[in-house]
Amino acid sequence: MPYQEPEFLPWDGRRVPITFVAGYLGAGKTTAINELLAVTDRPIAVLVNDVGEINIDAALIARRHGDTVELTDGCVCCSLIDGLGAAFDQLRARDTPPDHVIVELSGVADPDRMTPWGNSAGFMLDGVVVVVAADQLLTADQPARVTDAIESQIAKADLIVLTKTDMIDDEQRSFVDARLDDLGGDTPVFVAGARDPAIGRFLALGGRRPDGVAATATPSLFDAHTVTTLEFGPFESVGAIDAALQQTLDDNVGTVMRAKGIVATHDEQLHLVQVVGRRREITPLPMSEFAAPTPLTVIALN
Repeated sequence: MPYQEPEFLPWDGRRVPITFVAGYLGAGKTTAINELLAVTDRPIAVLVNDVGEINIDAALIARRHGDTVELTDGCVCCSLIDGLGAAFDQLRARDTPPDHVIVELSGVADPDRMTPWGNSAGFMLDGVVVVVAADQLLTADQPARVTDAIESQIAKADLIVLTKTDMIDDEQRSFVDARLDDLGGDTPVFVAGARDPAIGRFLALGGRRPDGVAATATPSLFDAHTVTTLEFGPFESVGAIDAALQQTLDDNVGTVMRAKGIVATHDEQLHLVQVVGRRREITPLPMSEFAAPTPLTVIALN
């Protein structure tokens, strides 16, 4: 029987942002999730193909029941064995929503086939992160279907996380950078160094913070980024917001990886402005998320 979307909206209309994490087999998705669980200070939900693959410190586990593991910091890991719909239903059944949802896609998953779930009741798409292993872009003798899958994932990323750069030399790194530039265009690339555990923090980039829907992670989480706040609005219309946003981003020095803010129009309506890599989105805020307008926070590569 096909999955049916619930007719009610949970949590009084609040929507929880979802980040989809894609990447071919062996790229490092599970490592990223482990690091995220180790450093997060907020209740998040992680939906994975196999909870058993997530190496969680026993001291962090509050309880385990079925295919779900609940942690002492409020995080929860749920298996996708019964599908995304069932996992989302489990989350919607909770009295308190998580701050953010991370969905690990299978190694061969096409992100475009999964991102519509980002509009499921109670949730909103925050972006697609694709984890790419540097050495997988160098293998010339791998099956064509593997190469095609990796290239397709890269082309659909809002943000790219490059891993295993310690396994290649400088000449190979130049080749990898050129390949990513060719396949991903202007998609921002975050490099996770061999000794840098920041990949987990990076995946928390778009999450909600206690001070509101438009907040982003603190600047201390970014070693190679600049964080700027810009006064933005009010504007005559949504079209005017979009035009001003594009102009602001064009004028901003550096490669913008993330931008977020609450912007008012002259009819006193509030809109959530979000930029993730190449994607730009302006959406009205539901009543439960109404807040005062905020400056536009822009995170860019140095």
